[in-house]
Amino acid sequence: MTLDPHDLTHEFPAQADKIHALKADNAHFQKLAQRYEELNKEVVQIEEGVHAADDLHLETLKKERLQLKDQIVALLAA
Repeated sequence: MTLDPHDLTHEFPAQADKIHALKADNAHFQKLAQRYEELNKEVVQIEEGVHAADDLHLETLKKERLQLKDQIVALLAA
């Protein structure tokens, strides 16, 4: 099964430069992006069967990832 990448550069390819700049200059953005990438990695590992988790835990991780993405989008739009 091929999974769609959800890392920030794949989610927002047109804003890759802005993402890089914000990671370097904005501590809050950097923290959000780091947590997003950690969650994304964990979700992918569960979906690929590398780590086991029940559906509720996976759903919770995905919801947190989505909330972080919403915050990141707001900062990218600012």
